[in-house]
Amino acid sequence: MSSPSQRALLIVILAAGKGTRMKSSLPKVLHKLAGLSLVGHVMAAARSAGATRLAVVVGPDMPQLRAEVTRLSPQAEIFEQAHQLGTADALRAAQAALADHTGDVLVLFGDTPLIEPATLLAMRASLDAGAHVTVLGFRAADPTGYGRLILDADGGLSAIREHKEASAAELALTFCNAGVMGFRGEHLLDMLARIGNANAKGEYYLTDAVEIARARGLATGTVVGAEAEVLGVNARDQLAIAEGIVQARLRARAMRDGATLIDPQTVYFCHDTRIGRDVVIEPGVVFGPGVSVEDNAEIKAYSHIEGARIGKGVRVGPFARLRPGADLADNVHIGNFVEVKNVRLDAGAKANHLAYLGDGHVGADANIGAGTIFCNYDGFTKHRTEVGAGAFIGSNAALVAPVRIGAGAYVGSGSVITRDVAADALAIERSRQEERPGWAAKFRELMRRRRKVG
Repeated sequence: MSSPSQRALLIVILAAGKGTRMKSSLPKVLHKLAGLSLVGHVMAAARSAGATRLAVVVGPDMPQLRAEVTRLSPQAEIFEQAHQLGTADALRAAQAALADHTGDVLVLFGDTPLIEPATLLAMRASLDAGAHVTVLGFRAADPTGYGRLILDADGGLSAIREHKEASAAELALTFCNAGVMGFRGEHLLDMLARIGNANAKGEYYLTDAVEIARARGLATGTVVGAEAEVLGVNARDQLAIAEGIVQARLRARAMRDGATLIDPQTVYFCHDTRIGRDVVIEPGVVFGPGVSVEDNAEIKAYSHIEGARIGKGVRVGPFARLRPGADLADNVHIGNFVEVKNVRLDAGAKANHLAYLGDGHVGADANIGAGTIFCNYDGFTKHRTEVGAGAFIGSNAALVAPVRIGAGAYVGSGSVITRDVAADALAIERSRQEERPGWAAKFRELMRRRRKVG
């Protein structure tokens, strides 16, 4: 018997359902968990399990879903199920992919995003051990509504019984059908052709392949997965439950890889967040897509980060916002209520308080004072601000882009800088301070007299 690594693996994802219970204009499999679509999670599991080919079955009039599949995997084959006539009908829509494939075939669902690559590998191992059809099952805490997996005396799978059709003895079983199935490809097309629609709904059920295989003397098997892993997402409450499970996995992975999460339940990761060793993450931090954090960084409470690279030893927050294009080199400090967008800060640069840095570059060891703004937008175009190494920008300065502040230059507090500043120069742009002795006392006396008259 050949090993799974020696046989090609085709994974077919059935994603044709629109999901009316989601109350959304989006197909249900495009709703997101940890920043990635449901179908994207399934596709990622398929790739991790070693899929050599990937086919996705969509419904009619689903251009957004087609675009998402292509974006995530340009080589994926897309097929359309014209009518919703059951799971076997959906798989038949991908018959062109099945026809020239003789290896393993796994059939997954686009609305079951928590499936783990290890489970898919276990299904391949079941096929490798001799099963021609294998089914993923789970032990349900409450099996009501689920199809039951009926085993024979030898532990082989003899049938899948829908809840409505099960006997009292079968209803007492807790080993339930997750819907995910695996096949040795050489018999799959023939079994598909034999599946009929003699049922109450007049649909073609892929689960009938089990009894067809048994009737032909082909071995059948099962693999046991965790109940949470096979949760289907059909409504918003289930989406929220799935998000909780994904977040728990991501938090556990971050801590397992060497990060400290002070209050794990309050930290939210994206599917692609990368966290180094000895990173400390305080409560209330939210990571959007495209974030990497290198070793020994500290992310303080209630910071929001997306599309950013955070170097070694960087300190961010509390209450900081890093937007796409924020690139913080080693030992940069970004403090409370500082927003950074599309700016590179070189090693040791600091912006510790109440600043907006948008579209530009800050040199090594430069200091950006409280209240500083990079005025990057003129209503039509974004412009860049360049701050040289070792420059000092005083508090409440406005740098009107495009503008360059030379290395080692000083910008006086409260200045509005519209022209380039030379290296090591002092730039001040503000009105001369005027003082009128005794004016305040005279003003207060005037106001008191007016009150008495009124």
